[in-house]
Formats: sequence, C-alpha cells, structure tokens
Amino acid sequence: MAYAITQTCCNDASCVSVCPVNCIHPTPDEPDFGTTEMLYVDPQTCIDCGACADACPVDAIFPVDRLTGPDRAYTELNQQYYEARPADNAWAEPHFPRSVPHDAGALRIAVVGTGPAAGYTAQSLLRAVGAEVTLIDRLPVPGGLIRHGVAPDHQPTKRIADTFTGLYRHPRLRMHLNVEVGRDVTHAEIAAHHHAVIYAVGAMSDRTLDIPGEDTAGSIAASEFVGWYNADPTVPASAVDLSAERVVVVGNGNVALDVARILVSDPEELARTDIADHALEALRASKVREVVLLGRRGPEQAAYTRPEFLALQHLQGVTVVVDDHPGVRDAIADADSSSKAALLSGLAIETTDLAAPPSGERRIVLRFFCSVTELTGDGRVESVRVVRNTVSVRDGIPHAERSVEEGTISATLVVRSIGSRGAPVAGLPFDAVTATVPNRAGRVTDVGSDSPWPATYVVGWAKRGPSGGIGANRTCAAETVGALMDDAADGLLPVPTGTRRDFARLVRRRQPQAVGLREVLAVDRAERANGLASGRPRVKFATFSELRRAGRRFR
Repeated sequence: MAYAITQTCCNDASCVSVCPVNCIHPTPDEPDFGTTEMLYVDPQTCIDCGACADACPVDAIFPVDRLTGPDRAYTELNQQYYEARPADNAWAEPHFPRSVPHDAGALRIAVVGTGPAAGYTAQSLLRAVGAEVTLIDRLPVPGGLIRHGVAPDHQPTKRIADTFTGLYRHPRLRMHLNVEVGRDVTHAEIAAHHHAVIYAVGAMSDRTLDIPGEDTAGSIAASEFVGWYNADPTVPASAVDLSAERVVVVGNGNVALDVARILVSDPEELARTDIADHALEALRASKVREVVLLGRRGPEQAAYTRPEFLALQHLQGVTVVVDDHPGVRDAIADADSSSKAALLSGLAIETTDLAAPPSGERRIVLRFFCSVTELTGDGRVESVRVVRNTVSVRDGIPHAERSVEEGTISATLVVRSIGSRGAPVAGLPFDAVTATVPNRAGRVTDVGSDSPWPATYVVGWAKRGPSGGIGANRTCAAETVGALMDDAADGLLPVPTGTRRDFARLVRRRQPQAVGLREVLAVDRAERANGLASGRPRVKFATFSELRRAGRRFR
C-alpha cells in the first residue's frame, strides 16, 4: 500500500533523502522544486517502506489506507501530480558533502534571526561547516514565523520547530535574543566579532492597498491579526475587536484562509491548541458570523494552495459558499479537474447581499473578480467600496482590470492580506523595487551591483522575497552557506578583531535584558508545563514582561 503526503507538508525534502526508490518529487535537484504546493509520493513506485514517514518533521506522510475524512483527497492529489508528469524517476546526479579546507580554521558566524531560514542555516553551519554560531534576534523568544506565523490549528506544522530547538543546546551555539541590530548593536560591531554575518530577517512589513481609508480604525494588516492570535509580544491583546458580525478579508492566499478559519472556528476546538489566551477569550465572545474573502482575479488564479483550501471546507458548523459574481459559474464549469477552480465545484454558488447584515449561521463567502477602492466610515470602518474586475492575459500572465463599480460591503473589521514586503535592515543595502537585500546567490551586494559586501550574506525571504513555505528555506540556506564556504576556501573572510566573549560583554552592556539559552529553555519549560496542566501543547506567554519573568525562573 503506497504512502501519500498530506496538507501539513513543509517541503523541506527530509523525506526525499531517505526514499530508497526515488518516488518522492519534486526533489531539490528538479526545476519545479519550491514552486509546487507540496511534495508528492508516486503511488506506482512507492514500496511502502515508511522511511519517508519516519523522516517527516511535521507528520504529514501516511499510508493511503489510513487516510480518513478530508485527508482522503490527498490520495488523488498525489496521483494527479504523476499523471501530468513524465514517467522518469531516474536518479539525479550524486551530491557529496562539502567541507571547508582545514587551513581555513574554525569559523565564527553570526546569524541574525531565529525563524526557519535561520534554523536551517544554523543547522548547516554546525553540521557541515563545523562553525561556531551566534544567533541574534530582536524578540526574546526564538522561532520567527514558526512560532508567530503558523496558525494554531496547524499544530503538526509547528513540530518542525522541535528540529531547531535541539540546535540551541549545541555546544558551539550561543544565543543573544531581545537584541535588535541597529538599536543595540550595529552591523559593523557584529562583523568585528565574527568571520561572517548572515541575515535571516524575513519580510517584516505588509503590502498596502494604497486606497482612501486604509488607515482607519477597524482596518488592520493580516500580520497584526496573525501575531495577535499567536501571542507575538509586539502585538497587544487589544489589537483586534471582534464586535463586528461580518469581517472582510482582502486577499485569498493561505494567510487570508488562516484568518478566515480562525474567525469562524469553534473556540473550544481552538482551546486544544497553543492559541494566545487573550485571542481565545475574544473568540469565545466574538460576534463574527460571516467572513468575506475578496479575490481580485478569478477562481483559477486564487492565491491559496489546494491543501489549505481543502482544510477550509471541513470546518464543523461552517458553510463555505461562492458569491455568484459574473464569470464565476463559467470559470468553475470550464475548469480542468486538477485546477484550483475545480475545487469549488462542490460548493453552493449563491447571490449574496453583502450590504445587509449577515444571517445567523457561520459561513465563509468567496467573492472573486473583486477589488477594494475605499474604506469608508466616521472614525471607524463601516463599509468597503468595491469594483468588479475582468481578467485579461498578457504575456501569459493574468491581470485584473477594474471595470464596473459595484457599491459597498457592510463591515466594521477589514483584514488586509495581500502579501508581505521586506523592510530595510540597519547597516545593509536595500532594493526598494524588490523589497529584498540585494544579493548574488546569498552574497550581499550593493543595489545594481554584483560586487559582494565583505563577509555579509542573506537567506530566506529577505534574500528571495516572500515566496515559498517553511521547507523552501532549506535549499535557500544551502545555497547561502555554500557561497560562504566558497569564500572561506578562497580566503575572503576577514579574521575577527574581537572574541566571542568580547561580543557577549558588548551585548550585555548595550542590552541588559538580553536573553540567552537558559532563559529560552526556562520559557519553553514553563509554557509546556502550563499547557500540560490545561490539556494543550503549550500556553504561550504573550508579553515581554511575562517572558522576562518566566526566563528568570531558571535562576
């Protein structure tokens, strides 16, 4: 009986390396790796050995005969990938581990950030390079988007954090958290104490709609909403008001689906997760009954992935409907069985009156071919002005073009979920067009130049833009670490003028509340203990003061 990969696939390809018959694709050596929604098991080649399931860090791989309920759809999804793929499972070229020449000496590398890109980078530096690693992060807890971005009802996905947590105890790794580059230490000071600096700072700002009323109360960015329910200490408990009966989410990507799902999920189901206590309390008292997801293009161009959409359809007590917008019925009827539009074929298509109050049932409304032009209200959002779009294809790329004014949608909470954008990093160049740190294969360069900055590198979304899931950072990190290793072999890395101990003293002097390994472990133990007492994976501390108090307990 073959295995199948399911919704929680992280794409980090741990399963690929252990498969004895090369039946999991795309592999990191294939052109479409990092572009597909997930990895897929070939049911014709799989020998049912289970090695992939044992290696999977997020428990996403199961025998197909064990899949039940909504997970059964993944048997077909895995098959469909191979029906459209040439029957060629030839072994790729062998790859052998690289190493830094012995005469290069022990390297000391600083990694700024503690999210998945930083985790994979540190893992590679410790295991393949034998380097000493210093992790620096502006927050007092590690994890980045694994802790503060993954939705609480996706607990299996969060398990990949355990892979990185084991690194923190490594004897060659040091941590300096609650330390911000540019505020507490400069890039030049970090570089003076390390052979190289790698930035893994993600895409920390949000794209904007650039419409009137966008900054009105009741209009918030998706990153703020996600941070609110994930106990990000930079987002206050009062950031989200759920007194509205209808919420409009602008966008229909995976984050937009996360927001919609959390808003209408049964709070008692969420009470089994690590959702922030203040968010759980607010959701229990929430008046939200309807969430409207606005997509500017059609069903076929929806930004969500198939696995995330399938998870949306099986919420207990929640109806998912498609707004009967012009063009929607034809798009669904004409869809190929493997297309995104075909996912909607089993849903009700209804004419919805979004100017009137929502009905009593909990539901999610998908409206396509729709753009927002203005948020209106007296001191707070009261309605959303929209236009109907048509979609035209230019150079093979579908473009949404505004055509007909459609009136307003009544809503007092609007969540803007149209993507992330990189922000400038103190002391580094910044490409405002791509919103990334300019680089060549991970080597930081000046804007418009191929000349690398000395011993400065970048990885993750800050390197390539906000694309790809958690696992995509593994191959991204491999490229950056490979560039660093080449530079070390060529003698291009400067010798630090300060020691590791000197840097620790500098950090403590600049930021007396810096957090190290012992505090991190103390917070982890306390959160897990609180979770055990209440039947949850963990109960997160949601403020800087709570995190500091928990961290001090190690003493």
